[in-house]
Amino acid sequence: MSDSTVTARPSITVSIIDDDPMVCQAMGMILRDYSQQRIQVLSTSTSGRDAVERASREHPDVVLMDIAMPGIDGIETTRLMRRLPQAPHVLILTSLNPEHTVERAIEAGAEGFVSKTDSPEEIIERINGVCDGTPQFNPTSQRQLIAAISRQQPTSRRDEARSLLDSLPSREREAVLLAAEGLTNAQIASRMFISERTAKAHLSSASDKLSMGRVQLARLVERADIAPPADD
Repeated sequence: MSDSTVTARPSITVSIIDDDPMVCQAMGMILRDYSQQRIQVLSTSTSGRDAVERASREHPDVVLMDIAMPGIDGIETTRLMRRLPQAPHVLILTSLNPEHTVERAIEAGAEGFVSKTDSPEEIIERINGVCDGTPQFNPTSQRQLIAAISRQQPTSRRDEARSLLDSLPSREREAVLLAAEGLTNAQIASRMFISERTAKAHLSSASDKLSMGRVQLARLVERADIAPPADD
C-alpha cells in the first residue's frame, strides 16, 4: 500500500424515528441522495418502543428522534436509547422547539437538534458533527438553551443562598433575617424575646460560620428571597 493511499471513512449508520411515515421516508431519501453514500439508513420507526428495540439490535451510530410520538415520547425514548450498551448519538428531529424542550432533551442525553426545515446539507453536516463529538444546535435551540441558562442562574444563586441560611441554627437564622430588615440588636432582641446580648451573640455566631459581615448577611437574605419572620 502506497503512502498516498487514503483510508475512506466508514459510512455512518442512522435510524429515523418519527410518528409520520412520510417524514421518515422523506428524511431517508434526503440522507441517501445527498450524502454520497456516506450515510446508511438502517431503519425507520414510528414509535419510541419499536425504535429502542431496533436500536438494541442494529446499533446505529446516530438516531434522528422526533419529539411528539404516541406512547413514550421522544424525550423518554432518548433516555432509553442512551442507556443501551452501545448507545447511539441522538439528534432531536423537530419542526418546532416548544418551551423547555431543549433542556429536557439534553437532560435525557440528546446531543443536538435537527430541524425538519434544515437543508439536506445542514442535516448531513449535523450528523457528521455529532459523530465527531461536537454538540449540534440549530439557532432556535441555541436561543432556548441560552434562555434556560439565564433563567437557571438566578434560581441557582437563590437556592445557594437559602442553603447557607438553612445551615444556621434556627435562632441564629431568625436573627439574621431580622437584621436584614434593618432592625437594631435591641429591636431583634425584643422581637425574639431574648436579651440584646444574646441577639448580638446569635449574629456574631452566624457571621463567623458564614464568614460574612452584617452587610453581606443582609445581601445573602436578599438573594435568598425569603419572607421576614412573622411579627407575633
